[in-house]
Amino acid sequence: MNKIKLIPVIDLKNGVVVHAKQGQREQYQPIKSVLTPNADIYSVLRGFLSICDFDTFYIADLNAITGQGDNDNLIRQVLNDFSQITFWVDAGYQRAQKFPHNYFPVLGSECFTDDNLGELADFGKRFVLSLDYGATGERLGAKKLFTQTELWSDDVIVMMLNRVGSSQGVDVELLTQFKRDYPNRNFIAAGGVRNVDELEQLKIMGIQQVLLASALHSGAVTKTDIAKL
Repeated sequence: MNKIKLIPVIDLKNGVVVHAKQGQREQYQPIKSVLTPNADIYSVLRGFLSICDFDTFYIADLNAITGQGDNDNLIRQVLNDFSQITFWVDAGYQRAQKFPHNYFPVLGSECFTDDNLGELADFGKRFVLSLDYGATGERLGAKKLFTQTELWSDDVIVMMLNRVGSSQGVDVELLTQFKRDYPNRNFIAAGGVRNVDELEQLKIMGIQQVLLASALHSGAVTKTDIAKL
């Protein structure tokens, strides 16, 4: 039986966890969640862990992504305090360096250009690639990255920013195309998951990992649902 791994997403802006919606980052507001009354990262993490022993989280540092400062100190403290958990961290444009053992850099196409793609080789495959799609489904950032598979990591996120937090549903057609064109890659769905039925559909498709936040915060996907998955 196919299994599916859920990876909760934490969007950080000015030290607060916010509700990401359709990539309109300047409009993001503090998260409202059935899991916790607070929007600080520690409360949100514990809220997620109250429904499942997640071993991997995705953190998006929205300040770093948009070039408006960063949440680096807070993220490093969280990684230290939750040292047994792996964190995929999207901090915009990143260069290879010695990261903490539980820090995996997320390198998004939107933060790279065709001219600096060679830098990805410096990471030695120890990163997670994100192929980013914008508001109208356009490819964001380095266009060559969408087809030069020799630059890809083993795990590749298909990030549909136009569907994040929108309850529009996952772009099944796009995911199907990627799986058909590159059958030996592990593609990770991101953006638009509404409920457990869609997670079941993705599982049947052979998608093994899914990033999600809104469906967990709203209670559309529950502790019981996760146990069944």
